[in-house]
Amino acid sequence: MEAPLPKELEEELSGLEDEIARLAGVVKRLREEKHLLTERLNSLNAERAQLLNKNAVVQNRVESMIARLKSMEQAT
Repeated sequence: MEAPLPKELEEELSGLEDEIARLAGVVKRLREEKHLLTERLNSLNAERAQLLNKNAVVQNRVESMIARLKSMEQAT
């Protein structure tokens, strides 16, 4: 059988338990936030890659049009 703890020690332990519970909640929230931010970063990186690809395609088309226009101009 355990001897009862002094009131001050009980209060301190209770306070520590409350602080641990609060910190555990903060850790959980931060993990969830990190997960959401990681997903968002992955999504933005994929979108960036698509935009870079589209930009390269458009750039090639514009350069091709310019080359055709120059050749048409030289032909006349």
